[in-house]
Amino acid sequence: MTDSKVETLSRLAQWRIDNFAASTYKRSDPFKIGIWNWHLSIEKNRYLYIRLFPEPSRLSKEQLPPPFARFMLRVTTTGTNRRPHISPVYERLLRTSDDFVWPIDSCLQGRFIIDVEFLDLKIYTPNGGEGKSIWPNDMILQSLATQSTLRCLSRMLDESIHADVTINAADGSVQAHRAILSATSPVFHSMFLHDLREKESSIIDIEDMSTESCAALLSYLYGTIKQEDFWKHRLALLGAANKYDIVDLKNACEESLLEDINSGNVLERLQEAWLYQLNKLKKGCLMYLFDFGKIYDVREEINNFFRQADRDLMLEMFQEVLTVWKPA
Repeated sequence: MTDSKVETLSRLAQWRIDNFAASTYKRSDPFKIGIWNWHLSIEKNRYLYIRLFPEPSRLSKEQLPPPFARFMLRVTTTGTNRRPHISPVYERLLRTSDDFVWPIDSCLQGRFIIDVEFLDLKIYTPNGGEGKSIWPNDMILQSLATQSTLRCLSRMLDESIHADVTINAADGSVQAHRAILSATSPVFHSMFLHDLREKESSIIDIEDMSTESCAALLSYLYGTIKQEDFWKHRLALLGAANKYDIVDLKNACEESLLEDINSGNVLERLQEAWLYQLNKLKKGCLMYLFDFGKIYDVREEINNFFRQADRDLMLEMFQEVLTVWKPA
């Protein structure tokens, strides 16, 4: 990693500075969080000044609105036992490098790490109204079908128009169409292609899902799912996507779960990633815990996690520890 490169994951950015002893100013390469490219810079005078700002050229060239950011920073000196410098939570409209500066009364030299955690990013509205958060991002759920086709499919599902199959969930049943199910899942297609019970009875039992989760699954397959329903049921949808081999839904769930990793859910996400063989999510969780130093935030939960975790997963975690903490 070069001295100016910033690593990013989910809503985190990390700048590792190997040598600042002979410098008075450094600026990072641009890094992307949300829809903006960002820079970090450090300047040494009496204090150490850290600035965070969006890339000006992108704001002007692409006519992006400036971001209203809620964030916090942490500065850690490597190779020492000194406590990290942790900023308060800031809320700022960020246009230029003059809009935010964090002075640290410390003579940091040599190798240290600057972490930025974006708690929220909103699109600024000049009229003074409430800015709209860019998270969650629903772009991955947009269907290629036309709006008229989507309205027809929505009616077919909501009104059970010519429905020819019943799905029995854990707490009720919903109606659907063989053609839609077969076109979206090879497992469903196989059920109706061969002389199986589902073909003869026109009944599918999905007893490990609630009626509400089944309705969300069907809404996805019909291309009419709402963002809030997807986020509410994404763990159940992930299980269904894995069970019925719905690859695009499985990928969408993995991307979504990567977007909001935090200390309260990272161990659960890691377990889900291992269970469903989601390598991207697994790597992201391990980076969050070890590369970004969040393992210290889950010290109370980690013992219980180790008692229940798969042995191979624990081995992979220890290998990650050895990689991160290997002497330079």
